[in-house]
Amino acid sequence: MKKMMGRKLIAENIPVPPIARLIGFNIVEIGDGQAVMELEAGTKHANPMGTLHGGVICDVADAAMGAAYYSTLEKDETFTTLELKMNFLKPVWQGLIRAEGRVIRKGKTIGLLQCEVTDSNNNLVAFATSTCMTLRGDSARGR
Repeated sequence: MKKMMGRKLIAENIPVPPIARLIGFNIVEIGDGQAVMELEAGTKHANPMGTLHGGVICDVADAAMGAAYYSTLEKDETFTTLELKMNFLKPVWQGLIRAEGRVIRKGKTIGLLQCEVTDSNNNLVAFATSTCMTLRGDSARGR
C-alpha cells in the first residue's frame, strides 16, 4: 500500500491538481487514507447572496476525499468517484475552511469516504460522503 504525506507529494514533483489552482485551495496533508485541504474563502468564491458557493465547498470536500482514497491505492491503480453527497449545515461568508477527508471502508473495488468541512472557529459547515471505485489495467489508464 502506498503512503504519501503532502510534503512528499510536492517533493516528488507531482503537480497540484488544476482544480486546486483554479479555485485556490491548498493541500495540507495526504496519507494513510486521510487528506486535508484548506481554502481561504473570499468574495471571488461567493454566490449571489454573498456566501461561499456550495459548489466550491463541494469541490474542496471532493478533493479531500479523493486524495484520501488515492493514498490507499497501489502504484498502477487509479479511481473514479461514483457518488457524492453533501449536507450543508451553515453559511460561510469569508475566511478559512478546512476539509478533512478519510476512508471509512475500502474493499477490493469500492470505497466509502467521508469529509467534515469546518470554518476557522472549528464549526461544522458541511458534511460529505462519497463512494469511489478503484480502476485497474486499461481502465486505470483511460482505455
